[in-house]
Amino acid sequence: MSVPDYMQCAEDHQTLLVVVQPVGIVSEENFFRIYKRISSVSQISVRDSQRVLYIRYRHHYPPENNEWGDFQTHRKVVGLITITDCFSAKDWPQTFEKFHVQKEIYGSTLYDSRLFVFGLQGEITEQPRTDVAFYPNYEDCEAVEKRIEDFIESLFIVLESKRLDRATDKSGDKIPLLCVPFEKKDFVGLDTDSRHYKKRCQGRMRKHVGDLCLQAGMLQDSLVHYHMSVELLRSVNDFLWLGAALEGLCSASVICHYPGGTGGKTGARRFQGSSLPAEAANRHRPGAQEVLIDPGALTTNGINPDTSAEIGRAKNCLSPEDIIDKYKEAISYYSKYKNAGVIELEACVKAVRVLAIQKRSMDASEFLQNAVYINLRQLSEEEKIQRYSILSELYELIGFHRKSAFFKRVAAMQCVAPSISEPGWRACYKLLLETLPGYSLSLDPKDFSRGTHRGWAAVQMRLLHELVYASRRMGNPALSVRHLSFLLQTMLDFLSDQEKKDVTQSLENYTCKCPGTMELLTLPGGPTLPPVPFTKLPIVRRVKLLNLPASLRPQKMKSLLGQNVSTKSPFIYSPIIAHNRGEERNKKIDFQWVQGDVCEVQLMVYNPMPFELRVENMGLLTSGVDFESLPAALSLPAESGLYPVTLVGVPQTTGMITVNGYHTTVFGVFSDCLLDNLPGVKTSGSTVEVIPALPRLQISTSLPRSAHSLQPSSGDEISTNVSVQLYNGEAQQLVIQLENIGTEPLETLEVTSRLLTTKDGISVSGFPLCSPFRQVVRPRVESKPVNAPEGGKPGDPSHVKTLEAILNFKYSGGPGHAEGYYRNLSLGLHVEAEPSVFFTRVTTLPATSTRQCHLLLDIFNSTEHELTVSARGNEELILHAGECQRMAIQVDKFSFESFPESPGEKGQLANPKQLEEERQEARGLEIDSKLDVHWRIPSLKRTGEASVEGLLSQLVLEHLQLAPLQWDVLVDGQPCDCEAAACRVGDPVRLEVRLTNQSPRSVGPFALTVAPFQDHQNGVHNYDLHDAVSFVGSSTFYLDAVQPSGQSACLGALLFLYTGDFFLHIHFHQDSASKELPPSWFCLPSVHVRALDAQA
Repeated sequence: MSVPDYMQCAEDHQTLLVVVQPVGIVSEENFFRIYKRISSVSQISVRDSQRVLYIRYRHHYPPENNEWGDFQTHRKVVGLITITDCFSAKDWPQTFEKFHVQKEIYGSTLYDSRLFVFGLQGEITEQPRTDVAFYPNYEDCEAVEKRIEDFIESLFIVLESKRLDRATDKSGDKIPLLCVPFEKKDFVGLDTDSRHYKKRCQGRMRKHVGDLCLQAGMLQDSLVHYHMSVELLRSVNDFLWLGAALEGLCSASVICHYPGGTGGKTGARRFQGSSLPAEAANRHRPGAQEVLIDPGALTTNGINPDTSAEIGRAKNCLSPEDIIDKYKEAISYYSKYKNAGVIELEACVKAVRVLAIQKRSMDASEFLQNAVYINLRQLSEEEKIQRYSILSELYELIGFHRKSAFFKRVAAMQCVAPSISEPGWRACYKLLLETLPGYSLSLDPKDFSRGTHRGWAAVQMRLLHELVYASRRMGNPALSVRHLSFLLQTMLDFLSDQEKKDVTQSLENYTCKCPGTMELLTLPGGPTLPPVPFTKLPIVRRVKLLNLPASLRPQKMKSLLGQNVSTKSPFIYSPIIAHNRGEERNKKIDFQWVQGDVCEVQLMVYNPMPFELRVENMGLLTSGVDFESLPAALSLPAESGLYPVTLVGVPQTTGMITVNGYHTTVFGVFSDCLLDNLPGVKTSGSTVEVIPALPRLQISTSLPRSAHSLQPSSGDEISTNVSVQLYNGEAQQLVIQLENIGTEPLETLEVTSRLLTTKDGISVSGFPLCSPFRQVVRPRVESKPVNAPEGGKPGDPSHVKTLEAILNFKYSGGPGHAEGYYRNLSLGLHVEAEPSVFFTRVTTLPATSTRQCHLLLDIFNSTEHELTVSARGNEELILHAGECQRMAIQVDKFSFESFPESPGEKGQLANPKQLEEERQEARGLEIDSKLDVHWRIPSLKRTGEASVEGLLSQLVLEHLQLAPLQWDVLVDGQPCDCEAAACRVGDPVRLEVRLTNQSPRSVGPFALTVAPFQDHQNGVHNYDLHDAVSFVGSSTFYLDAVQPSGQSACLGALLFLYTGDFFLHIHFHQDSASKELPPSWFCLPSVHVRALDAQA
């Protein structure tokens, strides 16, 4: 026997073997339709008996195996059922002849046979026949099962007669010697009369009767016969048949202990009417059990026709432990015979199935290991595949999953062996898939995303490579891409640098023809392959949703902050609501995105590959609102470390948007990577609110952008910064242009300015804004004491000073405005003020006119360039770099009475010190405007103004201020202040003194005396002019009291007797009225009169 039946199990020893075969040409579909119905009748109860017959059907059985039917009767074909198509009567003789030919193949062992004819009608079908059944077609054949039951009953009759015949053999001492095929030549010439020979015949026949009893449903009888056979055969060292007797004993005991069977068939066998009563199983307790056989029960030929005595007196069923021991012993006997390899192999398989039920995996593995090394004849490739597959199933049955996977993989490789002309790549691929669980390998990448790696990575990679190759040879490139992607994703940590390069190169070659997708792939057996997203190419460590830029961030109007508070619950506090809010807080972010605006998500990624990684089509995966993702492409250096990548998109609608992950295309494989499937990713939240659209303003200025970013103390971010470098006193026009680059109209715009704390004693003129948004910035250096920086001193002209200011544009419009949102655009201004000209000293000198004075300015050029300085009505003064010169400017005195003099005029709550500073500043500004001092640097074509504000002392201010009492002297009606008045000798000259009271109080009366004198230009004044000048009337003038804003005058006359230059000195009498007022109030102009000759 050379063809093993790997599906055999211990309970098959009690079955009758029936072969079902087609005769002639029968379609495979029709044959198996009838075969399925026939095989459904697998057991029947014998009439008028409690016994049950079991049938084992085969549609193919090697005739050489049938020759071993005497050795083990369940291997003997006892029934033949043939199926044929016959549509005409003339074909019937030929068909029936074929049936007889088919019977001859198994004729020596057949008990009975049947022929099922389909399609034949007519007289032939009406003839009564027991061995032939006619049916019109394959649909109209309801009686098939009944025919099979009758056929099995006929087999039972023959079986029972043979059992009785063998058990009651009356041929004297001559018992035929049962042999296996290879023994016949060995027994030629043996002494058939020896006791040894007779015992051998008796032992073999007793074993044969045990087989027949087991098939006939007489379990206890078979146990007795097997025990007796073992004793007889052991005494004569008939090891081959002793092994068969032991195996029969084991099979009967297995049937007794495990009525459900060991072959893994669904459902337990039904033992209705079995000779083993329900309580028999309880009688046969486990453990070693002795065999009690009465020697007197045996006849002279060793076979007693009535075995009931032994049955009643023997505890014949083996314990579960003894079953395995007897199997080992039987297999050891089989192993002594080279030609019994198939028997030995099948016995090992049966023992393994029993041990699997007993959950004795280690013992079962020993039997399987023995089966692996059993040498059979040269097997065909198909038989090798079957052998390795069965070994794999058996190892799986006992829980040796990796060993099972090993043999299944060997079977897969055998499907495509070089010796096969047409390799079965589909079968190879299917078997390789079945090996995955044994190697702790799953084709779902989610199983590899958590916990430590399970299994041997090297073996798993080898298996995945084989799957890739097999799927390619199958002509399914999509499967190759999926398996190769899975290999790269899950085994990346175990690949060497060279292997990473090789795998990625192979993957790119595959994806050129068939790009990788995220679709489910259906395998050739029904299961599906899940997609493999490349979450490790690149590896993402952190995901952060970014707020909009400061200029685009929406802000809620304060008056609307409380309008969106939910009022659904009447309770102030609800723990359920608080809990829900806590869950939302863990995921929702506290800023908003705006509909229609570009939003950003930052990923910190890492390239684990030893070469540059190109990532294409990388974008965001979102849910909640319509979102337009703007894909990006990036190239990451080899083993780059953490690398920031910003992904952008535009929300098209409003609501809550959730960033679920990102998508990429790497090596031609498209991947959707979800954040939930990324282990170890840090994120501060993935859900953000999208508010309605707002206008979007863009700001541009006439000044260049600044690298210096302002940092206000309030923490606000400045969207745009500009800077300018100016000289002190230089003016720069700042033009600001606002452009609405959004799609929503601008409905409201509010502009405010804020000056940050200035440093180093610098102030600015020009704020607040002038319209339309044209701002002039003019820095001025102040002389007020400040905290000087280290290495400098207050007012150091060489020190560069800075100024910072902010312009805020608050605007809104569109749907966002209706929801109460606005945006704030800020412009930061950074000014660096370099020194230009610097006044080191300011003094005054009186002028010839009482209403004027000379202002002396010591000017220092602190620049590195030559410059010119000019004042109103004066010539330009040229100053070289670092040079200081004095400039004299004649100015009219100022009237400062229009400025507040007391806190009461400003308000009761005003600070007197502050008011005084304001008065000083106002006076300085008026003086600057009158002086109009400008500087100019010709080489740079830059100009500016110079200010004396803050440099004027109180004394200088008093010299520059007009007295509250203004005195005017008129000679002959002409004002006389700085120029000489002409008159004729001998003509009376009218003299008028006029007083204007500009003070807030009443003054006077006053008495004035006029004293003429002559100046000899040598420091001597001659007042003794009685002979030269004569008064017409008194030389003393009187003025009455003058009210505020009032005016008074007094008149007199003089007569000059000689020609010459005369001066009039007017002084006040020392009375109480004049003593109360400051002396500066009594400053009268000097009167110069030139007396000329009288005309003829």
